[in-house]
Amino acid sequence: MMKKYKPALFITSGAALWGIIALFVRELGELGFSAMEIVTVRVMSAAFFLFFLGIFSYRKEMKLSQWYDIRYFIGTGIFSIAFFNFCYFTTMNQAGVSIAVILLYTAPAFVTVLSFLFLKEKLNRKKLIAVLTTIIGCALITGLSGSNANLTAMSFLIGLGSGFGYALYTIFGKFALRKYSSYTVTFYTFLVASAALIPLTRIWERMDLFLTVDALLLSLGLGLIPTVVAYILYTKGLEKTEGSKAAIIATIEPVVACIIGVAIFGEFFGFAQALGALFILGSVIAVNVNIKKMSVPKDRGVHS
Repeated sequence: MMKKYKPALFITSGAALWGIIALFVRELGELGFSAMEIVTVRVMSAAFFLFFLGIFSYRKEMKLSQWYDIRYFIGTGIFSIAFFNFCYFTTMNQAGVSIAVILLYTAPAFVTVLSFLFLKEKLNRKKLIAVLTTIIGCALITGLSGSNANLTAMSFLIGLGSGFGYALYTIFGKFALRKYSSYTVTFYTFLVASAALIPLTRIWERMDLFLTVDALLLSLGLGLIPTVVAYILYTKGLEKTEGSKAAIIATIEPVVACIIGVAIFGEFFGFAQALGALFILGSVIAVNVNIKKMSVPKDRGVHS
């Protein structure tokens, strides 16, 4: 019985680990790292762990069957990971955290539409309602007020770019999973992202920041827990889950992030935030009512 629920549980677990990322990011920020440097540290550390994991456990899966399949990982690594993080942090700086988070979590809406266009997934009433519910839930959770003086047209477009980039991981990931395992997809995603971000941020000029034990441990922790483990779990669940469903399930992340904010950082959590969490959890449950349909058809199967 539990086997039917494993894909959803993998995705939920991965998204929950994404939700704890603030524990690492805040500490690294206080040590002097900029937002994009933290993104670079994240992908570099993840690629490091995934490389050694592959050497010991997934050596055969470290090879691509065809060199031009790297296009999938340019999609997941650059167009998704690198691009959405750039847009996300830019929006955060220009319009504030609340606006940035809401625009980032337009991703399920993008995934639903893109999955319909490129993955030929059905677009039904349940998915559309779930997308609307998650967006409302995210708006409530961040406590968005009616005053958006800092939100310019450019900030809004860049913020939507973060949601679009976030959605692209699911789309490119689904194509890659038709040929490769969840390990291979995750490894090459962060390898390609590292290759793009290292020269962009010139992170080697900031090596002095890594000389403290705290910075080193935080960097390794950021790369391992809310990145390597989280993405492997999410990608594993994505193997046998429709992209649109996976994106909706993953919106458990802001619920976890909110709990972390209240429990660890003492942030405000009122009635609107509680209601938002219920909206998101309700959409996750609703979209999985017919979980038997989550299996990938044999003619579109992937390697596990």
